[in-house]
Amino acid sequence: MVRVFAGERHFLARLFGPIEGSIYKLSGVDPTHEMSWKVYAVTMLAFNIAGGVLLLVMELTQQWLPFNPQHLPNVPFPLAFNTAVSFMTNTNWQAYSGENTMSYFTQMAGLAVHNFVSAATGIAVAVALARGLVRKQATGIGNFWADLTRGTLYVLLPLSILIAVVLAQQGVVQTFDGYPTATTLEGTSQQIPLGPVASQIAIKQLGTNGGGFFGQNSAHPFENPTPLSNFVEVFVIFWLGSALVYMFGLTAKDRRQGWAIWAAMFALFLSGFATLWWAELQPNQALGLTTPSLEGKEVRFGQFNSALFATVTTDASCGAVNMMHDSLTPLGGLVPVINMMLGEVIFGGVGAGFYGMLMFVLLTVFIAGLMVGRTPEYLGKKIEAREVTWAVVAVLAPAVVILCNSALTMLYPEALKSLNNGGPHGLSEVVYAFASAAANNGSAFAGINANTDWYNYMLALNMFVGRFAIIVPVLAIAGSLAQKKVSPPSSGTFPTNGPVFTILLISVVLIVGALTFFPVLSLGPIVEHFLMQARRTF
Repeated sequence: MVRVFAGERHFLARLFGPIEGSIYKLSGVDPTHEMSWKVYAVTMLAFNIAGGVLLLVMELTQQWLPFNPQHLPNVPFPLAFNTAVSFMTNTNWQAYSGENTMSYFTQMAGLAVHNFVSAATGIAVAVALARGLVRKQATGIGNFWADLTRGTLYVLLPLSILIAVVLAQQGVVQTFDGYPTATTLEGTSQQIPLGPVASQIAIKQLGTNGGGFFGQNSAHPFENPTPLSNFVEVFVIFWLGSALVYMFGLTAKDRRQGWAIWAAMFALFLSGFATLWWAELQPNQALGLTTPSLEGKEVRFGQFNSALFATVTTDASCGAVNMMHDSLTPLGGLVPVINMMLGEVIFGGVGAGFYGMLMFVLLTVFIAGLMVGRTPEYLGKKIEAREVTWAVVAVLAPAVVILCNSALTMLYPEALKSLNNGGPHGLSEVVYAFASAAANNGSAFAGINANTDWYNYMLALNMFVGRFAIIVPVLAIAGSLAQKKVSPPSSGTFPTNGPVFTILLISVVLIVGALTFFPVLSLGPIVEHFLMQARRTF
């Protein structure tokens, strides 16, 4: 990836190079033209919004478009709008069941295409931020069109083909045939949904998109049939998010910088997974059980693989699920929602985890600088009021829409009718939904009917703010840092490539998250845990 985004020669250039050149020629793009951060941001926004509008039109007209063997009708506008914003922002929130709502054409030409370009957008922003950190007195941070094209052609497309072949070999279906009719053991008829699934599942996991072809997502045996396919899907969710952090170390010419950030991410992941796995091994005292509950989990995966998948998918803003998160114990359900509330910085979405964590890195450096009485620096560049202000905006914007829109929902009687549970669990369902949308995750507690006008529009707002209210500040920081000189390190420079910095970074992430969200969490999963011990359910 370092060679790809630097425009250098690499082993895939001979195969895809002519295609890349043709794309630039047809679109009139000069890949060597450097963009300022404002031009980069406007170009990125225009491309994504235009793609969202195109997807919306496709959904509203799908009954007249090809590859619709089931003759599915057009998607209603509120749901179509929500879905268009969802896939445009790499959220893939699904208030619908794919096999009953979206035609093959919409799935492939609409949703799957956005899986590629939304992931490539995240990669492009991460690369632009890395350039801003390492360049010296530069006015540009790269070319969005070149970054988007190279990320898609050389990274996402080849790996997706490889993953799709592996998944198809494991039994994930891939066909254009219509739904066959089977006779059940009871003697009734049942349609078996099929479709071009493997190709979409590959990019849904690799691009940390998460939108399933079927309503049951990766719990469906046609999306995730075997323990090996489950391992592959879990592995590729973290694949590029982890690689981008290492790429940053190479770009900065100091691998330890990348390892320090990676270590913080891994420590947060490991602690969350251990907590979730432990919680799911505990018997449900409210039901008088003496063994761990498998309710809501696939027997072929069990507690370990269910807990691992739930942790990874909410660490990485993927949102794919191989179990129903609504069935988790209160403390087990606490882990995924905290992962999302922290801003999906634990490896995170493709690109998004890296640049989200970099916002916390800047805050950490700023705090460390105040502690030692020196101007904060990162990679030799002074972190001043402008960068800290933008970083705070990026960290707090998602939190504002999570808390405010959750509060408005709890005050709106019509919205409360969508809840499957009352009490603290009902609150958790609402907060989880808005946290998932703002974190561009897309998973749900599955105990809430989100296909209403209120949730379709309010969650779409969270998705948009959660995506672009972070990206724009990130690009502003990249542009500001790219123009600065590099100061040589001195005896007073706080090192940012060692274990002390990693520990401090983890502390800042957790403290900011706790100060922001502990009150609402204490009213939801935490109090539900104690009520469960008192044998009360909701």
